[in-house]
Amino acid sequence: MASRTRSRARWAMVTAATAAAACVSAAPAQAQEFPARCADGWQATTIVEGVGNLENLDSDGAGGFYVTGIVDGYLAHVSADGKFEKLVTGLQHPAGVRVAGRSVYFLTGDGVTDPPGTLQRYDLDTGAVTVLRTGLNGPNGLLLLPDGDLLISTIGVSRAPTGIARYRPSTGEFTESWSPLPLTNGLALAPGGESIYTGNLTMRIFRIPLSSPADAQVVAGPPNLLTVPDDMEATRTGDLYVADHGVGAIYRVDPATGTGCAIITGLIRRPDPVRTVPDGTTSVRIARHGDSWALFVTGMDGALRRLSPPPGIDLTPADATRR
Repeated sequence: MASRTRSRARWAMVTAATAAAACVSAAPAQAQEFPARCADGWQATTIVEGVGNLENLDSDGAGGFYVTGIVDGYLAHVSADGKFEKLVTGLQHPAGVRVAGRSVYFLTGDGVTDPPGTLQRYDLDTGAVTVLRTGLNGPNGLLLLPDGDLLISTIGVSRAPTGIARYRPSTGEFTESWSPLPLTNGLALAPGGESIYTGNLTMRIFRIPLSSPADAQVVAGPPNLLTVPDDMEATRTGDLYVADHGVGAIYRVDPATGTGCAIITGLIRRPDPVRTVPDGTTSVRIARHGDSWALFVTGMDGALRRLSPPPGIDLTPADATRR
């Protein structure tokens, strides 16, 4: 069951936020709609469905994606024509995944009773899997920086929170608490490439300067934005797209004002027999769709979807290396 895949701390926060969302939704008709919507013109297309509980994804650069199945324990590839193929199986709750050249980096150990987590690398040419780091404290989010380093967010509860780690594949250098911000989840590069965004279990989104990782500043959260943020990605124009567990949404967030709106909601796993959180959207990535950019979304309902924007929405990613 998916309820075994996350830390008890995360369950508590998700449950609280979901309850809060339900209370707002049950308010009188004259109250403000929750969540605020900006869905006009967006088109949703399902690429793959029925493949378990999808936790994360990254583009293969050729129209396909690498995805992780957190409950079934796999790293898989989805081709541009929708063919689904498991590459590595038997993994212990795999989470974040990032592609760098001919390597696919991924995390394991995103659970309550898991042994310490790992960072691993899958070689696209040989199919070999190499364990690069062990002993990670509940790793979840993974971000590839423009300089080639990897950031790893952690939500471990088996020992004291360790914040965000930084790993340099070229040398093996590892800093466990590169940023001390605790209980972090999704990660995204901000426009300009000098800072990152992350969310944590306080239902807030932060900006962290790469040059001063201890100085995290809140850019969104209650009361302006009620969300349970998972993975995220920013655009060149400053918008931040955030996957949300509470209502199974993708939010479009303005970090300058702290406000946000949902471009889609209701992407949750079918209750069996009642809803068990976390069960919403888990990750969002910007990737090419033909000559344009689109959002690609994973969720605990086992689907990979494409969200195509209406005219006038610029989805050029903040990462200047992705052009």
